[in-house]
Amino acid sequence: MIPKNFFLTKGVGKHKEYLQSFELALRNAGIQYCNLVNVSSIIPPGCKLITKEKGLSMLKPGEITFIVLARNSTNEPHRLIASSIGAAIPSGKSNYGYLSEHHSFGQTDEVAGDYAEDLAATMLATTMGLQFDPETAWDERKQLFKTSGLIIKTTNITQSATGDKNGLWTTAIAAAVFIP
Repeated sequence: MIPKNFFLTKGVGKHKEYLQSFELALRNAGIQYCNLVNVSSIIPPGCKLITKEKGLSMLKPGEITFIVLARNSTNEPHRLIASSIGAAIPSGKSNYGYLSEHHSFGQTDEVAGDYAEDLAATMLATTMGLQFDPETAWDERKQLFKTSGLIIKTTNITQSATGDKNGLWTTAIAAAVFIP
Protein backbone atom coordinates (compact mmCIF):
# COMPACT_ATOMS: atom_id res chain seq x y z
CA MET A 1 0.00 0.00 0.00
CA ILE A 2 2.70 2.48 -0.92
CA PRO A 3 1.40 5.31 -3.11
CA LYS A 4 3.10 5.87 -6.46
CA ASN A 5 1.67 9.37 -7.04
CA PHE A 6 0.10 12.27 -5.22
CA PHE A 7 -1.55 15.55 -6.17
CA LEU A 8 -2.39 18.81 -4.43
CA THR A 9 -5.83 20.37 -4.32
CA LYS A 10 -7.73 23.07 -2.43
CA GLY A 11 -11.24 24.34 -1.92
CA VAL A 12 -13.58 26.60 0.00
CA GLY A 13 -17.19 26.19 1.06
CA LYS A 14 -19.78 28.35 2.81
CA HIS A 15 -23.01 27.18 4.45
CA LYS A 16 -25.11 27.77 7.55
CA GLU A 17 -24.05 24.32 8.83
CA TYR A 18 -20.42 23.64 9.76
CA LEU A 19 -20.36 20.13 8.27
CA GLN A 20 -22.01 21.26 5.04
CA SER A 21 -19.40 24.01 4.59
CA PHE A 22 -16.72 21.29 4.82
CA GLU A 23 -18.57 19.17 2.25
CA LEU A 24 -18.76 22.15 -0.11
CA ALA A 25 -15.01 22.76 0.32
CA LEU A 26 -14.39 19.10 -0.58
CA ARG A 27 -16.60 19.54 -3.67
CA ASN A 28 -14.69 22.66 -4.64
CA ALA A 29 -11.45 20.66 -4.31
CA GLY A 30 -12.92 17.79 -6.36
CA ILE A 31 -12.53 15.05 -3.74
CA GLN A 32 -16.01 14.90 -2.18
CA TYR A 33 -16.80 11.44 -3.58
CA CYS A 34 -13.90 9.69 -1.82
CA ASN A 35 -13.77 8.10 1.63
CA LEU A 36 -10.97 10.18 3.06
CA VAL A 37 -8.45 8.85 5.57
CA ASN A 38 -6.04 11.32 7.17
CA VAL A 39 -2.43 10.18 7.32
CA SER A 40 0.77 11.74 8.57
CA SER A 41 3.13 13.67 6.40
CA ILE A 42 5.59 11.39 4.60
CA ILE A 43 5.98 11.33 0.82
CA PRO A 44 7.10 7.75 0.05
CA PRO A 45 10.37 7.26 -1.86
CA GLY A 46 9.75 7.61 -5.60
CA CYS A 47 6.21 8.98 -5.16
CA LYS A 48 5.63 11.52 -7.93
CA LEU A 49 3.73 14.80 -7.78
CA ILE A 50 1.15 14.78 -10.60
CA THR A 51 -1.43 17.31 -11.74
CA LYS A 52 -4.77 17.57 -10.01
CA GLU A 53 -6.55 16.70 -13.25
CA LYS A 54 -4.54 13.51 -13.75
CA GLY A 55 -4.97 12.52 -10.09
CA LEU A 56 -8.73 13.08 -10.10
CA SER A 57 -9.06 10.92 -13.21
CA MET A 58 -7.43 8.05 -11.29
CA LEU A 59 -9.90 8.12 -8.36
CA LYS A 60 -13.20 6.25 -8.19
CA PRO A 61 -16.31 7.20 -6.16
CA GLY A 62 -16.29 5.55 -2.75
CA GLU A 63 -12.59 4.69 -2.92
CA ILE A 64 -10.65 4.73 0.37
CA THR A 65 -8.33 7.67 -0.27
CA PHE A 66 -5.38 8.62 1.89
CA ILE A 67 -4.76 12.34 2.30
CA VAL A 68 -2.83 14.88 4.30
CA LEU A 69 -5.42 17.55 5.07
CA ALA A 70 -5.21 21.12 6.31
CA ARG A 71 -8.63 22.44 7.36
CA ASN A 72 -9.79 25.67 8.92
CA SER A 73 -13.27 27.09 9.53
CA THR A 74 -14.90 30.21 10.91
CA ASN A 75 -18.37 31.66 11.31
CA GLU A 76 -16.96 35.03 12.31
CA PRO A 77 -17.81 37.64 9.66
CA HIS A 78 -14.81 38.97 7.71
CA ARG A 79 -12.24 36.78 9.53
CA LEU A 80 -9.39 35.69 7.25
CA ILE A 81 -8.58 31.98 7.42
CA ALA A 82 -6.08 29.88 5.50
CA SER A 83 -5.22 26.21 5.06
CA SER A 84 -1.98 25.18 3.42
CA ILE A 85 -0.01 22.06 2.51
CA GLY A 86 3.73 22.38 1.98
CA ALA A 87 5.74 19.73 0.13
CA ALA A 88 9.47 18.98 0.06
CA ILE A 89 10.57 16.35 -2.44
CA PRO A 90 14.08 14.90 -2.09
CA SER A 91 16.52 13.99 -4.80
CA GLY A 92 17.16 10.29 -5.13
CA LYS A 93 14.52 7.63 -5.47
CA SER A 94 15.36 5.98 -2.14
CA ASN A 95 14.71 9.06 0.04
CA TYR A 96 11.36 10.02 1.48
CA GLY A 97 9.96 13.55 1.49
CA TYR A 98 7.73 15.60 3.76
CA LEU A 99 4.33 17.25 3.67
CA SER A 100 3.27 19.81 6.24
CA GLU A 101 -0.16 21.09 7.21
CA HIS A 102 -0.71 24.67 8.30
CA HIS A 103 -3.97 26.31 9.37
CA SER A 104 -3.99 29.96 10.29
CA PHE A 105 -6.01 33.08 10.96
CA GLY A 106 -5.10 36.46 9.49
CA GLN A 107 -2.54 35.16 6.96
CA THR A 108 -2.69 35.68 3.21
CA ASP A 109 -2.21 32.82 0.72
CA GLU A 110 1.40 33.84 0.21
CA VAL A 111 2.33 34.04 3.89
CA ALA A 112 0.57 30.80 4.86
CA GLY A 113 1.94 28.99 1.78
CA ASP A 114 5.51 30.09 2.40
CA TYR A 115 5.22 28.99 6.03
CA ALA A 116 3.95 25.51 5.10
CA GLU A 117 6.56 25.09 2.37
CA ASP A 118 9.33 26.21 4.74
CA LEU A 119 8.11 23.79 7.40
CA ALA A 120 8.17 20.80 5.01
CA ALA A 121 11.58 21.74 3.61
CA THR A 122 13.05 22.26 7.07
CA MET A 123 11.82 18.85 8.26
CA LEU A 124 13.37 17.20 5.19
CA ALA A 125 16.63 19.15 5.44
CA THR A 126 17.14 18.25 9.08
CA THR A 127 16.59 14.52 8.43
CA MET A 128 19.24 14.72 5.69
CA GLY A 129 21.76 16.41 7.97
CA LEU A 130 21.78 19.72 6.10
CA GLN A 131 23.17 22.48 8.33
CA PHE A 132 21.50 25.90 8.19
CA ASP A 133 20.52 28.82 10.37
CA PRO A 134 16.77 28.55 11.08
CA GLU A 135 16.63 32.31 11.65
CA THR A 136 17.54 33.16 8.03
CA ALA A 137 14.75 34.19 5.68
CA TRP A 138 12.81 31.45 3.89
CA ASP A 139 13.98 32.65 0.46
CA GLU A 140 17.63 32.22 1.53
CA ARG A 141 17.04 28.78 3.04
CA LYS A 142 15.05 27.72 -0.03
CA GLN A 143 18.05 28.51 -2.23
CA LEU A 144 20.39 26.67 0.15
CA PHE A 145 18.14 23.61 0.20
CA LYS A 146 17.94 23.47 -3.60
CA THR A 147 21.65 24.11 -4.22
CA SER A 148 22.57 21.35 -1.74
CA GLY A 149 21.27 18.82 -4.26
CA LEU A 150 19.36 17.01 -1.51
CA ILE A 151 15.98 18.67 -2.13
CA ILE A 152 14.84 18.94 -5.74
CA LYS A 153 11.46 20.58 -5.28
CA THR A 154 9.48 22.51 -2.71
CA THR A 155 5.97 23.76 -3.29
CA ASN A 156 2.71 24.51 -1.53
CA ILE A 157 -0.99 24.75 -2.16
CA THR A 158 -2.97 27.22 -0.09
CA GLN A 159 -6.61 28.19 0.21
CA SER A 160 -7.57 31.32 2.08
CA ALA A 161 -11.07 32.64 2.58
CA THR A 162 -12.82 35.46 4.37
CA GLY A 163 -15.60 34.61 6.81
CA ASP A 164 -19.03 35.21 5.32
CA LYS A 165 -20.40 38.67 6.12
CA ASN A 166 -23.65 37.10 7.37
CA GLY A 167 -21.96 34.58 9.66
CA LEU A 168 -22.26 31.46 7.51
CA TRP A 169 -19.65 28.81 8.24
CA THR A 170 -16.69 29.24 5.91
CA THR A 171 -14.27 26.33 5.51
CA ALA A 172 -10.96 26.39 3.64
CA ILE A 173 -9.09 23.17 2.88
CA ALA A 174 -5.83 22.18 1.23
CA ALA A 175 -4.91 18.55 0.66
CA ALA A 176 -2.24 16.22 -0.64
CA VAL A 177 -4.06 13.22 -2.10
CA PHE A 178 -2.21 9.91 -2.47
CA ILE A 179 -2.87 7.63 -5.45
CA PRO A 180 -1.97 3.92 -5.02
